[in-house]
Amino acid sequence: MAIRDEEAVAANARAAARLARTPTALSARYDRRIGRIVIALSTGVDIAFKPQSAQGLEMATPRDLAEIEVSPSGLGLHVPALDADLYLPALLDGFFGSRKWMAASLGQAGGRASTQAKAAASRANGKLGGRPRKVTESA
Repeated sequence: MAIRDEEAVAANARAAARLARTPTALSARYDRRIGRIVIALSTGVDIAFKPQSAQGLEMATPRDLAEIEVSPSGLGLHVPALDADLYLPALLDGFFGSRKWMAASLGQAGGRASTQAKAAASRANGKLGGRPRKVTESA
């Protein structure tokens, strides 16, 4: 099925209108002083985040982050030393990786979290002799 010229023109117009409403990256750099990647947006706002917060950059060194390229559309960032790509709209939405990667990261953070309720439950469990042993039924 071929796309008609008027459909292509309409699609390009919709894409241009959406791009005009979407912040784009003008530049991106790693700031060693604060240990963050800083992105200057077309809106005049700068955003910064820890490289470890983004999938593909978890183990990045300052040397790896010395060069960060912005795509021609301003919607993508590329780190050549790591062959890592980031999608700006996802970063702005708070998604620094795939759903699976984000879930694993959040699970690790949750497991390390210590709350008063968690500490109290642990103490109470300890008074009872700790975690109950698993009972396996034998035939």
